[in-house]
Amino acid sequence: MPSPSDPASLLRALSKALSAHGCRWYLFGAQAVTIWGRPRLTTDVDVTVEIASAGSEALVAVLGAAGFRLSEAFSDQFVRSARVLPLIHIESTMPLDVVLAGPGLEEQFLDRVIAVQVGDFTVPVISPEDLVLTKLLAGREKDVGDIRGVLHARTDSLDLDYIRRTLRVIEEAMGQSDLVSMFETEWQRVTGSRRRE
Repeated sequence: MPSPSDPASLLRALSKALSAHGCRWYLFGAQAVTIWGRPRLTTDVDVTVEIASAGSEALVAVLGAAGFRLSEAFSDQFVRSARVLPLIHIESTMPLDVVLAGPGLEEQFLDRVIAVQVGDFTVPVISPEDLVLTKLLAGREKDVGDIRGVLHARTDSLDLDYIRRTLRVIEEAMGQSDLVSMFETEWQRVTGSRRRE
C-alpha cells in the first residue's frame, strides 16, 4: 500500500476517472506548490473540477467507481454552499478535496493548466502564476511561505505582467486594494534575497 503522503496512486485513479467522464480539472494547493516551488508536507490533495450539466451526483458516482468515497454525508445543500466534495481515496487513504469550479477565475485557471508528467501519466496542474494568485487570495501564513517558494523557484520564468494585471482585476471586483502591494512585497523580498546569495 502506498504511503499516505504519496499522492501518485490517488492522482492516477483520479486522472483516469475524470478523463473518462470528460471533465476539465487541475491540481492546486500544496501538491502544486511541490511541483512549482518547494516541497511541503501535506496529507491531502486539492483539485478543482469543472462538472458537466449532469452535476455533482454524477461526479460522486464516477469517483466512487474509481475507488473514492465521500468522507462526509453527501447533500446538495452542502455542495451548493461549500462547493467542495470531501473524499477519501480508499487505496492510499489520502483525503481528496474536489472544489467545483465556478465562473470567472477558475474558468481562467482551467484554460491555463499545464500538463505535468507524474510517472506514467500526466496531471493538469494550475499554472505557477495562477497558483501565486490563489495563495495571495488565501493569505494565510503558510500561503505566504508557499508564494515565496514559487517565486524563488520560478523567478526567471513567471509572467509578472499577467499576475499584476489579474490582481488589479480581482482588486476591482472585490473592492480591495492590497493584493498588488502584497505581491510586490513578496517579489522584492525574494528577488532581494536571491541577489544576496
